[in-house]
Amino acid sequence: MTRKTLFITGASSGIGAQTARAAVERGWNVGLFARSEDKIAELEKELGDYALALPGDATSLQEQEAAMAKLAAHFGDVNAAFANAGTGLAQSGTRKGDPAEWEALVRLNILGVLWTAKAASAYFVKNRGHLVLTGSAAGRTTIKGSVYGASKWFVHGYGGNLAEEFREWGARVTVIAPGMVDTPFFDEAKPDKLKPEDIARSVMFALEADPRANVREVFVMPVN
Repeated sequence: MTRKTLFITGASSGIGAQTARAAVERGWNVGLFARSEDKIAELEKELGDYALALPGDATSLQEQEAAMAKLAAHFGDVNAAFANAGTGLAQSGTRKGDPAEWEALVRLNILGVLWTAKAASAYFVKNRGHLVLTGSAAGRTTIKGSVYGASKWFVHGYGGNLAEEFREWGARVTVIAPGMVDTPFFDEAKPDKLKPEDIARSVMFALEADPRANVREVFVMPVN
């Protein structure tokens, strides 16, 4: 059986790294895209011949396109992409918020997702591929002054719109919407919350659904 290939942004730690591990375990090849060259190099070494480290910045369309081209040349194709890279804000709210932080957030949480979708579409129009986006429970509720939450509202809305566009080619789109996950995203550990492997399993559930089914959203919340 031919191994499919998954491109992952934000692959250096947390949800991205754990999804890479889960995908290789399930018989996939993975492209590890992130700015942290040392971390993705270590993960590539851990995962062996089924992984390829692809240093780059998710806020650059050109770098994502070049990374996917390198991945396709290495493994033969790009069958799925996980637009997972994202960032939060040190200061919440509009009045006290930092405009420079907002701009950086928009570049990664919104433009970075657009760039993954744009780059991946060149492959998916031919191979009926699958795009997965990291949304958030914050993108399904209102939080006082939350610019981060609003960026995830975009991901959920865009994901639905993409699903309608991609179905014209037989391609699929899924938004994974986690509640609080114990990852390096937070300054302090959250030991009683979700773990990255919980979200990785959700990603694989969507990717490995029967080809006739498009799991459009997976909403995962901690019990406590």
